[in-house]
Amino acid sequence: MTHPRTQRSVNTALLLCASLAMVGCQGSPPVLPIFLFDHKPGEFQATAQSSIVPADAALELLWNDGDFTEGPAAARGPGADGDIYFSDIGNRIYKYDVQSGDVSVYREPSGRSNGLLFDAKGRLFAAEGANTGGARRISVTDPDGSHQTYADRWNGKRFNSPNDLMITRLGDVYFTDPRYVGDEPREIDFEGVFVIKPDGHVKLATKEVQKPNGIVISPDGSTVYVADNNPNGNRQLLAFSRLIDGTLFSKRVLYTFGQGERGIDGMAVDTLGNVYATAGNGDKAGVYVFAETGAQLAFIKTPGSPTNCTFGVGEEQSTLYITARGPLQVESNKPQRYGLFRIKLKIPGFHVGG
Repeated sequence: MTHPRTQRSVNTALLLCASLAMVGCQGSPPVLPIFLFDHKPGEFQATAQSSIVPADAALELLWNDGDFTEGPAAARGPGADGDIYFSDIGNRIYKYDVQSGDVSVYREPSGRSNGLLFDAKGRLFAAEGANTGGARRISVTDPDGSHQTYADRWNGKRFNSPNDLMITRLGDVYFTDPRYVGDEPREIDFEGVFVIKPDGHVKLATKEVQKPNGIVISPDGSTVYVADNNPNGNRQLLAFSRLIDGTLFSKRVLYTFGQGERGIDGMAVDTLGNVYATAGNGDKAGVYVFAETGAQLAFIKTPGSPTNCTFGVGEEQSTLYITARGPLQVESNKPQRYGLFRIKLKIPGFHVGG
């Protein structure tokens, strides 16, 4: 539990950040006095498991026939039914029907889509990566199924390999742009976080990361969380404050994974501002739940390495959907595949715009 005085300091800093964002601070952003929890790398201790995960909660396998599932997103917007769309980086997007349980192909090819997200208008945004068939762009699919490029360049240079994305209340689309796979020549010589403004302008938000992966925003819009996941370097959960022009500043390290551990992939946020981060492998594969300060709250085990997660909407707002490697299929002698899981939790998930 956070000491009241420390919590007040955290809240004061967040309020200061929000005020700066509203006025559009110019020049060098100030460094905010954020107080974080100390920990030794790789020592995760769940301190509030029962507050996050019901005692009788069970992880349910919904589908298990993907090459590499990623980027689950709940359908939102006018007339949306809350179905779960997810990428299979075998180059397609699937739709899981929450009512019938059926899984069908929504789009193929998908430009090697990774992270997916619906906005409040019902448009599906996709981070399309590199490698064979990869479009290296952020695309948008309208409710009628037509899709087009939303952005594919910064300063005239092609993106590296868009990985994950999030959208703010005012329509700014943030995305991470690392390069894990793909032999295509790179035009951008660093791996950063970018923001696409509503007018289409692409701006560098920060390059204070080594290999940015998952990205989410706090419910109050003041903090952006980024997974810095470099297999040969940093494997950290980062928090940044945000200015109105899209710039991310005041980087804080909330958690560091230990030597040899698999870092964070995709993430989700609940209505209290807690961060649900997919990470780890083997016995440590699962969803790690952190408070906004970095306090370690809960752990949800998955049978194989998880890749991303999202909360449902409507009656399923407290249901967390997870893409992850599925269980071994010993009896059928089939290779281990990637699938879609879900688990009912205690706190509803947060979606920008409701």
